[in-house]
Amino acid sequence: MTVAWLTLLWLLPAAGAVVAAALPRMARWTGSVTALGALAISVGLAVAFDPASGFQFVESRQWIPSFGAGYRLGLDGTALVLVLLTTALVPVLLLAQRERSAGYTALTLAVQSLVLLSFVTTDVLLFYLVFEAMLIPLYLLLNGFGGTGSERRVRTRAAVKFLLYNLAGGLVMLSAVIALYRVAGTFDLRVLLDGARPGPGTAQDLIFLGFMVAFAVKAPLWPLHTWLPGAAVQTTPPTAVLMMAVVDKVGTFAMLRYCLTLFPDAAARFAPWVAGLAVVGIVYGAILAIGQSDVMALIAYTSISHFGFIILGIFARTPDSQAGSVLYMVNHGVATAALFLTAGYLVARRGSRRIEDFGGVWSRAPRFGAVFLIAGLATLSLPGLGPFVSELLVVVGTYPRWAVAAIVAVTALVLSALYVLWTYQRMFTGPVSEPVERTVDDARGRELVVLVPLIVALLGLGVFPGPALDVIGPAVAPTTTEVTR
Repeated sequence: MTVAWLTLLWLLPAAGAVVAAALPRMARWTGSVTALGALAISVGLAVAFDPASGFQFVESRQWIPSFGAGYRLGLDGTALVLVLLTTALVPVLLLAQRERSAGYTALTLAVQSLVLLSFVTTDVLLFYLVFEAMLIPLYLLLNGFGGTGSERRVRTRAAVKFLLYNLAGGLVMLSAVIALYRVAGTFDLRVLLDGARPGPGTAQDLIFLGFMVAFAVKAPLWPLHTWLPGAAVQTTPPTAVLMMAVVDKVGTFAMLRYCLTLFPDAAARFAPWVAGLAVVGIVYGAILAIGQSDVMALIAYTSISHFGFIILGIFARTPDSQAGSVLYMVNHGVATAALFLTAGYLVARRGSRRIEDFGGVWSRAPRFGAVFLIAGLATLSLPGLGPFVSELLVVVGTYPRWAVAAIVAVTALVLSALYVLWTYQRMFTGPVSEPVERTVDDARGRELVVLVPLIVALLGLGVFPGPALDVIGPAVAPTTTEVTR
């Protein structure tokens, strides 16, 4: 009997969410077991995965025959690395959350389940439904669990803005999904790739734009990014990491999976415009990060800059740039988690998010200082750490197509060095203020269990990126062949 591993992958955290909500006293145990179980399944899939093949562990069942919709799952190399990222981060985030309530655990597992299903489905309609459904538990997390200094009124406004932006993008995508079915007569991704997709012309352009708007909001791409900083600052650090490191990757993943493969001519036509917005986002995010006085807002704006790099590499449509973008998704997720969680621990101790309220933290908390420094250096792409390899591939792959865009994007490296090192200097060096002396102490056992694996991952991906690239390369090769013009 063949085991439906991909169904089990997303269904396990979904079942865990139900159990955690129904049995609050067992929520902590349930969350840990189901999150680790999903991680074990994803590792098993990775071990059995053959990079030279296409979609693997395929499942296909009829769902709504009259609409041509089915329950169709499959795993390629791009989805595999993002599945591993998701299943590796969620146990860390459950452990990092200070208030381990049943509601938080259930909602986090629900988000994980829907994200995993979005990565492995090969049915366009099912993807759309999951794409929209994940907004509900994430909205409840953003609105229901506030970070240090969060005000209920402000948090609610940020959560509603997040929801409205993403629902608006989803509504545009729904129109495109319906149009795609009217033109192609199927939602099966593999059938569409075999020749049923829309041909070149106005229809393909409009459907591409419908998908692209939704994914650009989710990613987020400038100027559709404005919901992100408020949502990231007002919620708890683990929820902010879940949103930026996991959920937002669905947007960039979908650009590769759907926009470029289903609408290659439209993707080639609009690529320079998307790349231009991505470059603006790279520089814009870095400049605004420099001007932040709130450490959590600073990290949020750095993510806008990094997503610009990811999207630029995707639409440069070269093997190096797209492989770098997929690897960048993983590296950004790990680096952001380390930076945000470390800052969150310090903010919780100090009771303030303002950078100027710190100073001399290294003398009180050298372990936190070391983790923040390494994660910060990863953010500015220091050689030897994971993001360096991915950012280098994006720039090298983009340069032959758009030399000016690549050169402008590289300027963000200088800006990132400024905001990372200046923030580190203000928070960790100099004399210790009396409030810091009184409130801040060093990382404890559980906090080290959360942070150390993230640093190890950054070092491992920086020194040994080969295994990840060996999986990613064959997965993006058909995309670059199909849409290169």
